[in-house]
Amino acid sequence: MKTILIKCGGSILDELSAEFFTSLHELKKQNYQVIIVHGGGPDINQMLEQLNVKAEYVNGLRKTNEETLKVVEMVLSGQTNRKLVQKLSENGLQAVGLNGSDAGILTAEYVDKDQLGFVGDITEVNVELLKLLLQQDIIPVLTPIAACADGTKLNVNADYAAAAVAKALKVEQCLFVTDVEGIMIDGMMRASIQAVEIESYIKKGDIYGGMIPKVTSAISAIKKGIKSVRIVAGKKSFYLNNEWYGTKIL
Repeated sequence: MKTILIKCGGSILDELSAEFFTSLHELKKQNYQVIIVHGGGPDINQMLEQLNVKAEYVNGLRKTNEETLKVVEMVLSGQTNRKLVQKLSENGLQAVGLNGSDAGILTAEYVDKDQLGFVGDITEVNVELLKLLLQQDIIPVLTPIAACADGTKLNVNADYAAAAVAKALKVEQCLFVTDVEGIMIDGMMRASIQAVEIESYIKKGDIYGGMIPKVTSAISAIKKGIKSVRIVAGKKSFYLNNEWYGTKIL
């Protein structure tokens, strides 16, 4: 079974175009099965703001106390996940939304309870359950919420969750869906780029602004053990006539 993992950032969910879903249908025609892991940062921050809860970050990870975790789970599973599953359904794709903590799909342990609170690092993925869904031609849409061995829920960085699932399923491709088509260097779109080159491009100012967190997210996923990550646009086709678009980071 050929499998593609797609990581959808929370900021692009409302902007996914008809062409994006056409690319998913194209993948299906080529007998690829698709699994999606999504974030929900903007929606979470908006809800925290409404509840007067301050968003705090330590080394890029959201500090998560019990109150924040409740909000994170409520938004991810009750809002963002529902939104994405509905969009897939409206575009003729069968999908099922799942909390990563359901049925032991994502098992995690605390990253650093003192510093970060209820934030996890994935230690195990229930591959059998995901494969069952994929075999039925159903797209699993996962929140990056995991559970400890004792059932305590933990918030997991969506990039890291995507990397863990991609690695466990031995996927053919790992796509990070963003609001840009790929990495531009000197006005030219790069079809591929080595992770080691990226740092020097950032230092030189060739990679700047909003692209920096996108590439660093991709690199952090590669450091978690994936061979490559492809940055693709959510507003355009990323796969058409057997051809991939975007920038592959190796």
